[in-house]
Amino acid sequence: MGSWVLLLPLLTAVAQAQVCSVDNTFFEVQENTEPSGPLVDINVPEGQRVTLGPSSTPFAFRIEGTQLFLNVTPDYEENTILQAHLECRRGDTVVTQLRVFVSVLDVNDNPPVFPFEVKVERVPEDTKVHTTVIPEKDLEAQDRDKDNILFYTLQEVTPGAKSFFSLVGANRPALRLDRPLDFDKWPHMTFQLLVRDTREENEVPSHTDNATLVLEVQPADLRPPWFLPCIYSDNYVCVHAEYRGAIPTGHKLLGPLILQPGPVYAVDGDRGINQRIIYSFLAGHEEGNFVINADSGNLTMTRSVPSPKTFVFLVKGEQADHARYSVTKVTVEARNASGSLPRFPLSLYRGTVALGSGVGVAVKDAAVPSQLLRIRAQDPEFPDLNSAITYKITNNSNFRMNGEAVLTAAPLALAGVFYAEVQANNTVTSGTASTVVEIQVLEQETTPTGGSHAEDQRFSQAEMGALGGVLGGLLLLALLALLILIHKHYGPQLPCCSGKALEPSGFDNKAFVPDNEANWAPAPSPAPDCTLPADPPASPLPAPPTPPSPPRPGRVPESPAAARDGGGPEGVRSILTKERRPEGGYKAVWFGEDIGAEADVVVLNTPASDADGAGDSGSEGSGDEDADADLGGGPHDDAPSADSTFM
Repeated sequence: MGSWVLLLPLLTAVAQAQVCSVDNTFFEVQENTEPSGPLVDINVPEGQRVTLGPSSTPFAFRIEGTQLFLNVTPDYEENTILQAHLECRRGDTVVTQLRVFVSVLDVNDNPPVFPFEVKVERVPEDTKVHTTVIPEKDLEAQDRDKDNILFYTLQEVTPGAKSFFSLVGANRPALRLDRPLDFDKWPHMTFQLLVRDTREENEVPSHTDNATLVLEVQPADLRPPWFLPCIYSDNYVCVHAEYRGAIPTGHKLLGPLILQPGPVYAVDGDRGINQRIIYSFLAGHEEGNFVINADSGNLTMTRSVPSPKTFVFLVKGEQADHARYSVTKVTVEARNASGSLPRFPLSLYRGTVALGSGVGVAVKDAAVPSQLLRIRAQDPEFPDLNSAITYKITNNSNFRMNGEAVLTAAPLALAGVFYAEVQANNTVTSGTASTVVEIQVLEQETTPTGGSHAEDQRFSQAEMGALGGVLGGLLLLALLALLILIHKHYGPQLPCCSGKALEPSGFDNKAFVPDNEANWAPAPSPAPDCTLPADPPASPLPAPPTPPSPPRPGRVPESPAAARDGGGPEGVRSILTKERRPEGGYKAVWFGEDIGAEADVVVLNTPASDADGAGDSGSEGSGDEDADADLGGGPHDDAPSADSTFM
């Protein structure tokens, strides 16, 4: 027994010497490792040869002599285990079979990839909050590194869109709705969906991919029709406008009623659906004086209303699919027409048009050149009847009216200023009014082609500044010289002007409309209403005297707005006064009752000596008596004095 124990190692060595063998049958190799040397040495007995058996991984190994080589760069995603089947043969007989295994270790070498570049998803506007709008399987990225855990991030492209949607989890890319959708404000939203195959961005290696998500919000029928304008509105509610208007009794208006704040008009509250609106009366139309157009919502009269009355209608605006409707109120007041005249807000309108304009070119507003000139009159009794007023130009064939706009009626070949009378006619009350339009035909400013603004500046800013300084100095010297000349020639007479400041001259405020403007006679240059009250004369006014002879040389002419009495500073007074002063003479102006008529101007003066005396010693009472005596036909000097002023 003991001898067999001693012989066993010897027998084993002899047996091994008769078969093929390797030192190791299992190896681990990271994927993507380039083979650089033999994988293992094969012990082949003498007289035998070793080959790869049929169960070897195809093309993965090769045998050179008695060494086994890895023949490929291993890829974990293709094969996780590579097998070499070794057969040792003596002749055609297989003596020994060995198997060598190579385990391929996974390495993060592949990026995750989304199955799409842009994904468009339609989401109904009425989708409930917390609903999953895109399932996880539709947004998952694929990573060939099978053991990788992917991390997802949602980034907004449309500002503010992130508040509407989010991902269910960092590793679950299902898209969830977080707040109610609003088609009007957010009809579509865009996101970037990012995926990374590592938890942290700074890990190495780390791979990412991204795709675009476009969410198109599909409008839902959530809102009824809205009558515009809304008194209050948000994204879901509109407090409807209520309409009102006025009509004259005894008249049937041919066109649609003009209402405030505008015509009856409704839109689908869901603008994305934009259903057509159908209009009808719900109440208030029983008498049949009015009808409503089902498509436009315009109200028209079927017959006149004989006496004052107020009509209150309930108007229904319903979607064409009959899904939703709204109701508003329309109030129409029938008033007695007293025949009031239309009125223009301005007595003079100003417009511009380019030289060379053809027929049909609109005149622009001179104050706002980017807008058309609009000429609009209103009936003070029926301000809502603008549609009943028509316009025409009566005295200028170069222009015509088109509604409230002024158009050219002929080619404009000459530059200059043109005046045209515009007449407004109220077709209901037959009242008319007129105003004047001043139209400037201007040459168009042209810019040379191929040039720039910088090229047209021939002088630098420094040169222009120096020139301005020189001109300012010359202007100052000229003013000093003028003051010296005035003091030399008129120095003794200047103190008389320092007692009272002259009254400012009048001006025409174009935005002011006097009450009797409608009675003004048309004129190219209308005058303002400046009628002043005056004391009625005791007797018929005498005819104005003949114009005076020219003033003597060296005498300063009097201001047209003031006349000097008494020879002192206190003698400077406005001629537009009704007061009777004690200086022995006064000047008064009376205008006729009709502002369009010629003004009657009477200038009353006493001789200079009498006036001086009255100014020195007379009282207010004596001054009035003298004036009354003068008005009563007392003696007058037929030859006007040098101190007289005539208008």
